Amino acid sequence: MTLKQAIKDHARWLGFPLAGVTTPEQPSHLPIYNGWLDSECHGSMHYLANERARTLRTDPCLILPECESILVLAAPYSDPASVEATNGSEPTGRIAAYAWNEDYHTTFPVMLKNIVMFIEEQVGYSVPNRYYTDTGPILERELAQRAGLGWIGKNTCLINPKHGSYFLLSEILLGLDLEPELPFTNDHCGTCTRCVEACPTECILPNRTIDARRCISYLTIEFKDDIPRNIRPLMGNWVFGCDICQMVCPWNRFSTKKITDSFSPRPDVPTPNLIQELGLNPDAFNRKFKGSPVKRTKRRGYLRNVAIALGNSQDSNALRVLNNAQEDPDTMVRKHAHWARDKIRFQDES
Repeated sequence: MTLKQAIKDHARWLGFPLAGVTTPEQPSHLPIYNGWLDSECHGSMHYLANERARTLRTDPCLILPECESILVLAAPYSDPASVEATNGSEPTGRIAAYAWNEDYHTTFPVMLKNIVMFIEEQVGYSVPNRYYTDTGPILERELAQRAGLGWIGKNTCLINPKHGSYFLLSEILLGLDLEPELPFTNDHCGTCTRCVEACPTECILPNRTIDARRCISYLTIEFKDDIPRNIRPLMGNWVFGCDICQMVCPWNRFSTKKITDSFSPRPDVPTPNLIQELGLNPDAFNRKFKGSPVKRTKRRGYLRNVAIALGNSQDSNALRVLNNAQEDPDTMVRKHAHWARDKIRFQDES
């Protein structure tokens, strides 16, 4: 067995069923990405566009000078269609499937370090390395495509023909020469435009990029200000992230994959009871989402999203908690609860 195969087998055993190797060359998608930044489609994610990030993104060897190869890994998470609302007649929200359990920013680095230790045991010496999971100044989907893991779909997600797109990516830059894979060159999206047509905010752009300023995932997670009023009615009941463009993708219809324990959903997270959620005080919010990606929104952002979802539910049973939210100590929560209350009242009066 070759060293590369042993590494891939070990990665699979840890929970990364897809693994491939590519070289540390300048990304070919860089002009498109820089054009995306220049058009300000990244919204308020200014850390993506600062000079340091732009420079490092041009060459992985600027991150790790000894880099000779890059190991790209993909770990699956649950199909969002696998969990249905169970809160009876009360309105429920939706949380993106990748966030149903532990935060991968916490669990993946432990797994990646394990792989580095395995590699060093195999070769018998310390290997220069740097690993990331959605955190480094690299174009990880291009790296995954070059490593043979799949193609970049029209919805910007990496899609594998056997496993679909419900994956999270990680990368290990290595000062070790491993044979690269053949890149995945086929585009199996064809003429399909289901993801484009299904997006309620029309944020998917023709060049396989997304206008984050209209993307529900960005607005419910990264955006820290008031949600634009014209976007709120389009958000439905999504309170953290969004899976719509993946749920309609035909390549996810028949995919089968083994989910590790860290991605098995907590029973109270996937479809939260919105009326109960709006009453979460800071301590209750922190307890419920301890170790969860949802904590990234902080309480104020999460309750902002919950209030919008309640307004979109048009459920008059929510008026009581929306009235109570007018006393919330956070201005953002109060403003969005006021909008939701008016939206329901207007519907009741019409």
